[in-house]
Amino acid sequence: MADPATYRPKPGEIPTSPGVYRFRDPHGRVIYVGKAKNLRSRLSSYFQDVANLHHRTQTMVTTAASVEWTVVGTEVEALALEYSWIKEFDPRFNVKYRDDKSYPYLAVTLGEEVPRAQVMRGAKRPGTRYFGPYGHAWAIRETLDLLLRVFPVRTCSAGVYKRAHQTGRPCLLGYIDKCSAPCVGRISVEDHQQLARDFCDFMAGDTGRFERRLTARMREAAENMEYEQAARLRDDIEALRRATEKNAVVLPDATDVDVFALVGDELEAAIQVFHVRGGRIRGQRGWVVEKVEDITDAELVEHLLQQVYGAVEDARGAAEDAQTRATERQAARDAVPREVLVPVLPPDPEQMATWLTGLRGARVDLRVPQRGDKRELAATVRANAEHALVLHRTRRAGDLTTRSQALQEIQEGLGLDAAPLRIECYDVSHTQGSYQSASMVVFEDGLPRKSEYRTFSVRGPEGDGARDDTAAMHEVITRRFRRYVADRLAAGDVELDDRDTADADGGDGGAAAGVPAPLRSGEVEATTESEPKRFAYPPNLVVVDGGPPQVAAAARALSELGVTDVALCGLAKRLEEVWLPGEEYPVILQRASEGLYLLQRVRDEAHRFAIAQHRRRRSKGMTASVLDDVPGLGPARRRALLAEFGSVKRLRAATVEQVAAVPGMGRKTAETVVAALARPDAPSDTPENPGTSDAPRPARTPRDGARAGMLGA
Repeated sequence: MADPATYRPKPGEIPTSPGVYRFRDPHGRVIYVGKAKNLRSRLSSYFQDVANLHHRTQTMVTTAASVEWTVVGTEVEALALEYSWIKEFDPRFNVKYRDDKSYPYLAVTLGEEVPRAQVMRGAKRPGTRYFGPYGHAWAIRETLDLLLRVFPVRTCSAGVYKRAHQTGRPCLLGYIDKCSAPCVGRISVEDHQQLARDFCDFMAGDTGRFERRLTARMREAAENMEYEQAARLRDDIEALRRATEKNAVVLPDATDVDVFALVGDELEAAIQVFHVRGGRIRGQRGWVVEKVEDITDAELVEHLLQQVYGAVEDARGAAEDAQTRATERQAARDAVPREVLVPVLPPDPEQMATWLTGLRGARVDLRVPQRGDKRELAATVRANAEHALVLHRTRRAGDLTTRSQALQEIQEGLGLDAAPLRIECYDVSHTQGSYQSASMVVFEDGLPRKSEYRTFSVRGPEGDGARDDTAAMHEVITRRFRRYVADRLAAGDVELDDRDTADADGGDGGAAAGVPAPLRSGEVEATTESEPKRFAYPPNLVVVDGGPPQVAAAARALSELGVTDVALCGLAKRLEEVWLPGEEYPVILQRASEGLYLLQRVRDEAHRFAIAQHRRRRSKGMTASVLDDVPGLGPARRRALLAEFGSVKRLRAATVEQVAAVPGMGRKTAETVVAALARPDAPSDTPENPGTSDAPRPARTPRDGARAGMLGA
């Protein structure tokens, strides 16, 4: 692990101009690429105290051995160069877009002498117009099969075309009129090129022009009593309509827009985009992104737009003839629409809009939809992104082979005797020591068992909460496994009784306290056994959210209870290290391993569950009042008292007569209220003492609630 100070450049060496920078590892490989308006300011931020950096940034700067930069003229040039370098070097610490090139497109090779329509994947090629992407290749072929009736462009490969040209006989599509057969001269090369351009215009959304043209020809043929020709044109019109109806109308005609949505967490994000051309959805595309760098949603949107539209710049070739240049310009307009709708604006929206405008060759509006049909469509795209993220996690977590591999990797990595079929994970959540809550989540066979989830309110020795996270973890583990020991003893476990007898005889006692000895074979009575209590059996592995201090606290709790057959580890968020009790160095699992992914998922679920419990307690505490515990005082009377006096402090100073004068209050109830507020042990109008469940709840002012609400879990 390198010290960033060893390769830190002198401040005077770094220019203040816009530019792009690269971090390299000791082997010279590029591990991170970034851009900056001011290189000196940006690079200096990486060389501050490492402890102040985000843990992903810490990993990056300690892995790197050098940094280099390139000065450019404008911020737009920096944006383009950053995309180019990310694509060239594929840095490990930049955002990764999985499934980027798996979507098929309908491509028309207008750059060729005889254009061809085909299904195409991968990188964009110069002189080719693309339509889509489509979810499946069969959808392209189905659409193409309908349109070949009206636009019989060439679809055969170069080998088939060459063989047909040499033999003078067209292929099967030529015989059934699904191809105009330029290979045998049925149509000139120029006319076929125009046919391909008309096909592209139709796919780009100009559908009405061709339908009107065919309708006019059909009527003309009917007037001339050419009924067979009119019937053929009628079928052609129907084919165009069927092809058009396959794309849903979502916006007014002539609307060209790309709608992006983003859903994710700290580790992954799912992204969806709908390509709308001519008011119809012409394509849909999605990614699942692993957040390997410290990045905000705005920065993620910026990288996303680079990824989607940067291919337009790559597809530009050094075209010599005007026709090819016109084709490339039209392809750019197809790829970059007039409007780009995003969930959040990138850090510099003007710069991004300028870059997109340069790619399209016309103005591009970049904005967040606020109202109307476009906002509703954005909500639909977001729903698709949410479904894609859930589906991704379900497929990865639900695969039996993957789960088995994950459990085996955990067993081997931690040196366990068997695979941990039952895993329990614990996490603690609080707001600066108040409302301390903890969670226990259970995974069996690699899947969450939510019916076994439990929450704890951390009390501490004095009833006001634990002094720190390690003490809280010790209390939670102690309470859980003390219940386990008690439940096993209450169940009348035979092995426990045998162990106690052995202890009385002076033996070593066999198993540890509260832990049953191995089951013995033999005949048993045919009795109906009741289901064990919820803590009557232990997990194979206990995972705590944290590093060595939390692991040591949990190990001490297990040792004090005599529980020795439960494995224990901790997962630290900073570098995703796995810590074992008493070990000086952590266990490092491969970042891409299924075992580490399962541990991360268990840890994240415990974290989510703990935060949810903490927020419930905090929200309840914010609305709690000392009046809640006054006998005979219901919600309506409490509201009436606070409306009359304004605060508990003023109510405390009121007389019985003043309280009784409030509508709905009687003399007896007023005396009860005054007596309750006058007690020496009555709590003051201050925030609740955390962890004290038996004490009356104090009143909270709106200001106290607002201040507490600003603190995160």
